[in-house]
Amino acid sequence: MVFDLDRIKKIYSELPGKVNATRKLVNKPLTLTEKILYAHLSTPASHPHVRGKDYVDFAPDRVAMQDATAQMALLQFMTCGRNHVAVPSTVHCDHLILAKVGAKQDLQLALETNREVYDFLASISNKYGIGFWKPGAGIIHQVVLENYAFPGGMMIGTDSHTPNAGGLGMIAIGVGGADAVDVMAGLPWELKMPKVIGVKLTGKMSGWTSAKDVILWVAGQLTVKGGTGAIIEYFGDGADSLSATGKGTICNMGAEIGATCSLFAYDEKMSAYLKATGREEVASLADNIKEHLRPDDDVYANPEKYYDQVLELDLSKLEPYLNGPYTPDLATPISKLKETAQKNGWPEKIEVALIGSCTNSSYEDISRSASIVKDAKSKGLKTASEFTITPGSEQVRFTIERDGFIKEFEEVGGMVLANACGPCIGQWSRHIDDPNRKNTIITSYNRNFAKRNDGLSSTHAFVGSPELVTALAIAGSLSFNPLRDKLKNKTGEEVMLKEPSGYELPPKGFAVDDPGFQAPAKDGSGIVVKVAPDSKRLQLLQPFAEWEGNDLKGLKLLIKAKGKCTTDHISMAGPWLKFRGHLDNISNNMLIGAINYFNDKADSVRNQLTGEYGPVPATARAYKAAGIGTVVVGDENYGEGSSREHAAMEPRHLGVRAIIVRSFARIHETNLKKQGMLALTFDNKADYDKVQEDDSIDINGLTSFAPGKPLTVVLNHKDGSSDAITVNHTYNEPQIEWFKEGGALNVIRKELSK
Repeated sequence: MVFDLDRIKKIYSELPGKVNATRKLVNKPLTLTEKILYAHLSTPASHPHVRGKDYVDFAPDRVAMQDATAQMALLQFMTCGRNHVAVPSTVHCDHLILAKVGAKQDLQLALETNREVYDFLASISNKYGIGFWKPGAGIIHQVVLENYAFPGGMMIGTDSHTPNAGGLGMIAIGVGGADAVDVMAGLPWELKMPKVIGVKLTGKMSGWTSAKDVILWVAGQLTVKGGTGAIIEYFGDGADSLSATGKGTICNMGAEIGATCSLFAYDEKMSAYLKATGREEVASLADNIKEHLRPDDDVYANPEKYYDQVLELDLSKLEPYLNGPYTPDLATPISKLKETAQKNGWPEKIEVALIGSCTNSSYEDISRSASIVKDAKSKGLKTASEFTITPGSEQVRFTIERDGFIKEFEEVGGMVLANACGPCIGQWSRHIDDPNRKNTIITSYNRNFAKRNDGLSSTHAFVGSPELVTALAIAGSLSFNPLRDKLKNKTGEEVMLKEPSGYELPPKGFAVDDPGFQAPAKDGSGIVVKVAPDSKRLQLLQPFAEWEGNDLKGLKLLIKAKGKCTTDHISMAGPWLKFRGHLDNISNNMLIGAINYFNDKADSVRNQLTGEYGPVPATARAYKAAGIGTVVVGDENYGEGSSREHAAMEPRHLGVRAIIVRSFARIHETNLKKQGMLALTFDNKADYDKVQEDDSIDINGLTSFAPGKPLTVVLNHKDGSSDAITVNHTYNEPQIEWFKEGGALNVIRKELSK
């Protein structure tokens, strides 16, 4: 089935003219990124936009939401005054299924446990013209790749790994729910014009190396913040040699380096994938305008002239990597893994190995992993670690079961989990004898911050390709290198694993009985959205208050966060996912994972009203009840990780007025602005050190708040002294209006009511 074919035809019919107009406007050859971005401006450009500086309004083709973030996004959309979404939109139920004992039982339990949330999402989707993918249908990004992504398109999604669709040549950007509301309401979507980092791939992979190793290598080069404010564009003969799903893997994990998104040029691999997933018409349309879906020739010839930064990687020389623990950019090649693990004291025994997820659950991934298992079984080996497999969609699951791969996994002790996010996002009921014991797990996922998968800070989580994870599951040790090491089988014979082999696409084609899609009603006017007044999981929203019109005085320091503070630290997932539709209840997890600079403890801050230490949310509620606003201070890349806007809405709800940090992750900074918060950065990063535990804080200059004009923060210390420091911001005029009106949603509501 092809969704929105008429819309895609229109986009493709207009694209050549828009690309030619852009080339004349900027007067130079174009990267693919520029072609797609300029073709999706909400109004035609009259001048070239400056990368990394100009805020630009776009008109995306599509919106996708997963069930955890869709709740808050759609609760906001309900209040904006529209009776139908302005662009094609979908909801995917993939986050709320807890991995525990196996696919069938886990899905059934999720249906029972989350019934009111699923009913709400189904009813509100039905009412407002949104496509609904039921629990068990698959992970949002895999389903989007199989059904909606198309070369040259532009979409936004309320999940940080939305860039997965870049594997089909689409600019796909992770955003907060308020951004999704803008687009669903028919308003332009604002983004600072991204810089463009080019990654030239040459050569061709072989053996144990896979597409996952490309992004693991890039993460090691650029670090978790090296892609911030940029789109990563992969090009070269090596790029064309990768499968479409392999490209998707690379684009998916670009979120881990802070990239706005990642992108590959249209080629024969993408065409083949479109045809294999029933979209022959889209492939034919793309083939007709192929030159407009790739960078111009001179960009290939002279990349340094057109990209802000260029990396080059010879795929034929790339070896498998394992990244981690605790951060996805700590890249270790397999040839150095044993010595590095021993040097750092990482537990060498692998207790659990997990493959699949939105990053690596394609037919190609599964078939290559299954080939390793089949070979191991034939040589008298079995898995030494616990081993789980997560299919990315019902279509993938059905097809790999038909082709015998699930049986291969189960025969060596593998457990197939539901078509959902599961352990990748902390939805995992892990069985472990001692939760405080240092231990190692390895995954083919994308993110491995502390506590990310199982909630245990003692767990050392490493990220690798499905092939490497499978091989290490059989060996059970980080000291094993499948490229050179042998294993002893049950008879004591030393054997070596064969290199993996598989299929980019299923030789017999994809198959599925019920993909899990529910189309919306043609007329939703009579449909009632289901929200029980006494629900503990869903809560209708009330608008946030407008700015008072004056400088903010007498604010109290809530917490000075030390070191890495991701959205997982600010608003944990795992068991808290059940409250994603209830702002007040989920606010009880606000910043409970952040480390307090002054005592090196999590969820323990000083209440200046009582002098006692207590949980962060309770302390914030005490200040709010007393009518006192608060400030959160943070370190570098504050808010990295997930796109979850709860990490911005919770502080807003509990009375935090400003977040002052050394630097922000892109999505989180935007989310804070959308909710009417002050997102500020130290002009002198050393001023972070001047913030004291009992400070009372003033923010001056708000009555003349203007783009590019710094504000002044006065730290009034307990001993009577004070420090006046300069803080910067990136607000433009519309964003300043968001602050003044109490949030972007208040502005939207006013505009649509005119």
